Amino acid sequence: MQQQALQVPIRKGSIAGERLSSLRSKWSNAMKNSYLKTAVLVAIIIGGVIAFWFGLRVGLGTEYPLLTVASGSMVPTLNVGDLIVVQGALNATGLRALPKPEGEIIVFKSPRVDGELIVHRAIDKEFNDNDGLWYFATQGDANYGADIWTGEGTWKNMVSEGRLVGRVVGKVPWLGYVPLYIRTREGIILIAVLFLLIIFAEYIPVLYKKRTEQR
Repeated sequence: MQQQALQVPIRKGSIAGERLSSLRSKWSNAMKNSYLKTAVLVAIIIGGVIAFWFGLRVGLGTEYPLLTVASGSMVPTLNVGDLIVVQGALNATGLRALPKPEGEIIVFKSPRVDGELIVHRAIDKEFNDNDGLWYFATQGDANYGADIWTGEGTWKNMVSEGRLVGRVVGKVPWLGYVPLYIRTREGIILIAVLFLLIIFAEYIPVLYKKRTEQR
């Protein structure tokens, strides 16, 4: 009499469940490693900062949503170290250009120095029929006279709307000192020291534990 072997059906769901359970176990064991925890935390922080920055750029319509005031030309309205909030996508026609304090504070690319941004008040404007653009006369609140602009994107000592980055819609006093300080030699040294302290803070307990176990 021949015996028939019993075949137990293999359920795909159980295999997938076992694999998922195995992955969870491996991940849980890996997360016990302090170095991996630190790396994950740093990655989350960096990812959050990047997401916040790009969200601001999209929401405010400019590639420079946050800027630091680096000179005293707008004192007392804006002080050195203030962090300003900039709104882009401006309608030059509706931009208010009047003597202080009525005119709007604008941010524009300097006609003199490539890459430099100027934060001054728009005190007057005029339409140029030749190129169909608005041109703005600007002045720092702490300065005695209007700016005299020459070069590309200027006309009658005024700056073209094509150089506008945005207008100032808010400020946070003193917070801008952080990026200003980081740019200095002392700031770079401080960041390097803090980075080394974080590494040692993670490494020393592990080294101490190994020495204790060896005794």
